[in-house]
Formats: sequence, C-alpha cells, structure tokens
Amino acid sequence: MFSCFRCASKQKRKGKTERIIPDSRLTSRPDRNIGSCSRPMSALGVHLQIQDKYVVIDNGILRVTLSKPDGIVTGIRYNGVDNLLEVRNKEVNRGYWDVYWSEPGGPGIFDVIKGTSFKVIREDENQVEVSFTRTWDPSLKGVLIPLNIDKRFIVLRGSSGFYSYAIYEHLQGWPDFKLSETRIAFKLRKDKFHYMAISDDRQRIMPMPDDRESPQGQPLAYIEPVHLINPIHPDLRGEVDDKYQYSCENKDIKVHGWICFDPPVGFWNITPSDEFRTGGPLKQNLTSHVGPTTLSVFLSGHYSGEDLVPKFTNGEPWKKVFGLVFMYVNSGPAGTDPLSLWEDAKLQTAFEVESWPYNFPVSEDFPNSDQRGSISGRLLVIDRYGFSSFVTISMDQNKFMFLSEDYISADSAYVGLALPGAVGSWQRECKGYQFWTRADSDGFFSINHIRTGDYNLYAWVPGFIGDYRNDEIITITEGCDIVLGDLVYEPPRDGPTLWEIGIPDRSAAEFYVPDPNPMYVNKLYINHPDKFRQYGLWERYADLYPNNDLVYTVGVSDYRKDWFYAQVTRKKDDKSYQATTWQIKFTLDTVAQSGTYKLRLAIASATLSELQVRFNDPKANRPHFTTGLFGRDNSIARHGIHGLYWLFNVNIPSCLLVGGGNTIFLTQPRSASPFQGILYDYIRLEGPADPDSNKEKSSRILY
Repeated sequence: MFSCFRCASKQKRKGKTERIIPDSRLTSRPDRNIGSCSRPMSALGVHLQIQDKYVVIDNGILRVTLSKPDGIVTGIRYNGVDNLLEVRNKEVNRGYWDVYWSEPGGPGIFDVIKGTSFKVIREDENQVEVSFTRTWDPSLKGVLIPLNIDKRFIVLRGSSGFYSYAIYEHLQGWPDFKLSETRIAFKLRKDKFHYMAISDDRQRIMPMPDDRESPQGQPLAYIEPVHLINPIHPDLRGEVDDKYQYSCENKDIKVHGWICFDPPVGFWNITPSDEFRTGGPLKQNLTSHVGPTTLSVFLSGHYSGEDLVPKFTNGEPWKKVFGLVFMYVNSGPAGTDPLSLWEDAKLQTAFEVESWPYNFPVSEDFPNSDQRGSISGRLLVIDRYGFSSFVTISMDQNKFMFLSEDYISADSAYVGLALPGAVGSWQRECKGYQFWTRADSDGFFSINHIRTGDYNLYAWVPGFIGDYRNDEIITITEGCDIVLGDLVYEPPRDGPTLWEIGIPDRSAAEFYVPDPNPMYVNKLYINHPDKFRQYGLWERYADLYPNNDLVYTVGVSDYRKDWFYAQVTRKKDDKSYQATTWQIKFTLDTVAQSGTYKLRLAIASATLSELQVRFNDPKANRPHFTTGLFGRDNSIARHGIHGLYWLFNVNIPSCLLVGGGNTIFLTQPRSASPFQGILYDYIRLEGPADPDSNKEKSSRILY
C-alpha cells in the first residue's frame, strides 16, 4: 500500500558495507503505491543534476532540490505534489540546518547555516551523497560561529525519503563560544499538512499558523502559548496552542511528523539513534508543532538551562557528527485512510532503528558497525534497609523495614556510557556521544554499536534515589565486546525509612496534577496520561490554596491527591507573587538521643528557586538547610513534569525533633515570577543510622 522501503542487497565500497533492501522485500507488498513513478522500484536508479544555483537528486520516487552552494532544501516533489515544503516561504526558510550561538558575554546569534562550497561525495545508480561546507577563518570572527560545518544529504535507490547529517569541527586555538542550540528544520505546506502525530496517543488536527496571529489568536503569559479566539478549524476555538506541549524525551523521539489528507501523504522525521543528542535519555526536546513544522533538535538548553549549553574555552578542539536523520515520505492509493500512514511510519522507523549504524555514509567521521564496540553486564542493587516485601514502584508508606544484605536486581535500570566525569554528570554532559539502554527485569543489560573512545558507565534505577557510576574508565575499541560481569549499586541510605512521599523515578507525574482552567484547554490532553501538559497549571495552585499553603500529614494524606505537582509562587491581587511554605506533619513515638536523622530530598526540576528547610520552627531566622539558588529548567512554564535531577541529603540532629508531633517546613522564597518553583521527585525521612554502618560524610550531594 505504501511507498515505504528502500531496496536491499549488499555492496562493498572503500572498506564499508552498503546495505540495500532485497527485492523480495519490495515484491512482498504488491499493493503498495510508489507515488508518481510507474516502474518497479528495483529498476530505478538515483540521478543527480547539478545546475547553476540548484542541485537536484531524483530516484523516481521523490525529487529533492537543494540550493547551491547553500545546501538549503528548497523543494521535495513526491506523489504528484510539486513541493511538500511551504512554497510561500523564502527558499532559505523551508528545509535548513541552523545554530544559535554566542561569543563569551555577547548576545545570542541565530544563523541558518549556508554552505559556501559544494561537492559530490558519491554518485552512482544506488546512491548520491552531496556535501555543502562552510569553512571558518579569522575574518569571520563575531559574524559566523567558529566552526567548520559540513552538511551532507543522501538519497538511496528505492528509498522513499532522504537522509541528512552534519559534521561540526572547532579547531584548536579558534575563538571561544557557546552553542545554545542546533537542529534541522522543515516547514511544510500549510495548505496541505493539517494533521500532526508524535505518538499513538499524541496526534490531532492542528491549528493553522494564521490562527496564532492577532486577532485570531491572543498571546498568553509568554510568546509561545496562544489562545485561539477565532481559528480556521472551529472545533479548536478556545484552545491553547504551544509548541512545548509537544515536547518529548530523547528516548521517545523516534518518529514524528505530519499527514496531508488530500492526497494521502505523510512527511516524517525519523531519528534512529540518540547517540548524538545530549543530556541522556530523559532530556526533553521539541518535535513537531504548528507551522506545520518538524524538527530534529540535536542540542538545546530546553528543560535544563545553561547546564546543557556547551562552552568552548581556551581554544579547545572539538568535532562531532549530528545525525543521520531520515526524512521519510509515504502515501497510499485513493481511498486510503490517511491515519494509516502513521502506522506505516512506525514500521519504517523500526526498520531504520534496526539498520543503525548505517553503512552507506561516505565519511570517516561516521563509523559503521564493524568499527564500533559493545559492552554487557548485570546491575544489582543493595539497599541495606529494604522492604520486607520489596516493590519497585508502588511503595507503601507503612511497610515494616529490616536490615538486608541481599542483592536486588536493578529492574528496568537506565544504563549508559558517557564521557568520563563525576557521579551523575551524564545529564549535564553536552559535548560527546552517549549510549543508553534499559536493563531487563533481572538487571542484565547490553549496549551495542558504541563509538570508540573512553567512557564511564552510569546508571540509575527506578525505585531508588541517586546515581551509579562505575569508577573504571571503559575504553571502547573497534570490534571489542566487553563483559563487565556483576556491578553493584548501593543507593544513599543511612537508616530505616520512617516515611516517604512519592516515587523515586525522577518525575513529579505521580503527584496531584490539577485540571486546567476551562478557558485554557488543549483538548488532546483531556483524560490523557500527560495531563501535566495543559497550559496554566501553575495558576491552579492559588485557586486551590488561595490563602494558606499546602499541608501534608504523613499517614493521612495521599500524595496522589494531596501533594500539588509543583511548589510554585502564589499570585496576589496586584499581580505580584509571593513565596510559599509547605508543611509535612508527622509523628515520632520517641526520638533517639544519639545518632542523626536524615531527610532525602530528590528534586525533579527547579527554576531559579531555593529550597529552605526548617524543623518545628517556621520562623527560625536562618533555615536549618538551604539549597541556595538553583535550577534553570523552566519546566513549569514549558508544561514539563521533570527537568534536571537534584538530590539533597540533609542531616537532622535529634535535638531538632520531638517525641510526638513534628513539622517540616519547606519554603521556596524566590517569587519574582509565576514560573519560579520546584517539582519534587521523592522525599524520605530516615531514622538514625545503624552505628556499625558506613555513614555518609556529606550532608549535601548535588548531581
């Protein structure tokens, strides 16, 4: 039914294996539509036409036109549609790579990357690969980012789409700079592409770009969200549109894109690997949004801030390959359900993931599978005070605790390789490559197709706080298969759990997420697991707690209903904001006079916030503990349920507690805006440490 797969035999070239799909794969789907071409796909070759100002690559299924020497995708002809890209846009604003960068102390500069020279890398009937390069020299200081940039585009025989990747290089001694964002973007025709899909449960008819303009749309608290007052599609009237409502975690950004209903055509952005993205599997990035626009974001500070903006200082050298990504187009015959194009796109995505790393790119900077290595092992957890009946996620607050030396399988642990660094440094690492997997229920894991180099192995386990790091440097060489054996993670723990709030999973999703203001609803997220993506939820706190702040009573309250998902500021009548103080009330039958209690505060996100902790004295002039100002995630404003993970471990002298009723006061005093706040992941109070156990030396650990 669909024009989906490319051809496939194997050919050798320059020491690499070129992978093409066997013809049997094609003939197994005789009802497939191959767009405007009437010949069998296996008979088609790839043709390159070089003109004065354009480069045209045609494989009989689609035709891609790029400006020369800029390397901007100006046209994509497919299935009888002359151009899938927005023809009313200037050519430079259709399909492009871009960067957002700055010199030290200087303003941000947005730059659509335009090549200055063009080169054919490979040209034959099976593959065309072309290069558009921009070379930096000192005369360009302050004008262009100090990088040599090589943008590549590849079209294969029988392929219903094209690939792109880019090689960025900063030579030693070149000027210092920081790179805030880089991506590839495509602007599709707004008269054709109205339906967007980014997952099975996140797809819908989208507003038109004109709907966001006044008077059809009304801006809200910041530039991205717009209240749709009089949209072209009347069913969208009254909704809120915001591109950040469609963000995804890196691990989930495999395929997203748009569907045209007449004729049935899909345009899909497929990312088969996360190795070139930064910040690990939970880092969130933009996907598709109103435009219609589709993005592959490789590096950004979204949901993290400056911590994930790489800074290049002292003229350090750097080189990185971003991509490959696959721009896939598919179609069906007349009468096809257009939404079935999404199902086909998922099948194609599975094929691309299975095919990674590709063997066809003609670049020494992109190693094929034979030039990479692999590791495997098993991760175990030892929690010295465990549950008598251990449950990873649904933890009861009142389970009997006992001292245990038994190992627990690190069920579903996130295990990854990243550049050597401190414990937990992987989530702020933003210059190298990362390789992640999930362990199975027994804690076994394997990571394949790893680029050569030196790494640390990192992990974290849902159900446990903190981060694991193997202290040994792991050196990956070509063809290596390293078996690490059993590794043991001992999460932070001093004594038995007296009580806990939440689930240690680096997210605030289990807490109470309110219904949105009925005036500002995105209907997609009504009765949806991602309820937190609705606009304006921060304002609901003042609706629920207009005068007094949240009070949580251990053993009585239920965090799923009684713990607001974010500790935010409260809006006052004069449109200013005030600090908030939450209370945790609990009872101790007795207080141990020797030893130290421990409060574990796992934070899922923070934005220009401070967390002050006081025990039984809300007016203590100095808090018993403070984080100081921390966090620039902006997760609250961007409809996120987590950002960067922080863990604070607070020692509590027994003199601060009393037998009977106790109260912990959690104050967030920074109150300049509605978006300053904290998303908690998990809170735990531990009793005094066993005198024979190894006590933690520090009262505060920051990751």
